[in-house]
Amino acid sequence: MKRLLGVGALVALLGGCAVPAGPAPSGSYVAQRPQSQAPVTTDARRKARVHVELGQAYLEAGRYGVALDEAKMAAAYDPGYAPTFQLMGLVHMFLEENDVAAANFEHALRLVPGDPEIANSYGWFLCSMGKEKAGIEQLAGAARNPYYQTPTRAFTNMGLCYLRLKDDGAAEQQFIRALEADNGNRQALFQLAAIQYRRANYEGAKRVIVDLHEAGEPTPESLWLAIRIEHRLGDRTAEASLVQQLRRRFPASPEYQAFLQGQYQ
Repeated sequence: MKRLLGVGALVALLGGCAVPAGPAPSGSYVAQRPQSQAPVTTDARRKARVHVELGQAYLEAGRYGVALDEAKMAAAYDPGYAPTFQLMGLVHMFLEENDVAAANFEHALRLVPGDPEIANSYGWFLCSMGKEKAGIEQLAGAARNPYYQTPTRAFTNMGLCYLRLKDDGAAEQQFIRALEADNGNRQALFQLAAIQYRRANYEGAKRVIVDLHEAGEPTPESLWLAIRIEHRLGDRTAEASLVQQLRRRFPASPEYQAFLQGQYQ
């Protein structure tokens, strides 16, 4: 995934006119409520949920070992709580222990086959492993699940998956759907701007990048894209102002180094 996202935001993703939502999930997919939102009926489940929530916080902070310890404690209390194995899958994914990650995601989905939160995580994992078709199927199921409260995440991940396939058109559709679900989705805005830039639609790219920067603080990547857009449009005043921001905020970033080296492509 693009560096627009830090670890915390990456973990969060893992979980006009109407446009298609992508391929329909397979016939075996049955939408269910996320198990993480189900009523707690036992003390063991309550303790497992607490440890998973702690583990998720540690994962977002990049403390993978502690996150894994919390997941193991959750599994000891309640081996039937699927989010435990989703958390284990995410930790092992970040550690690049992909076989172990896959086994944990698959076990979680065997426990709750239609859980959209788990399907979203597993779908992106599959995409990142070069199994884009299977990943998109999982993500489409999650996005269409009426019980999923954050479908914008699945739509965004589908868009990123299509980018891996170099299909800007399909990716654009998914980023639009992500914004329909959450108009503050900054990753989707950034990717839409980047697609317009690649199409040489610099005015369109500028409109989107302005919306992105109005929605929150700029990143090195978003500033560098904005600089390249203004460079293409020939607005040297706007370009210089953005360069100044990049220099002041992110002087050690690869994007600022690319500017110094004149690498505008």
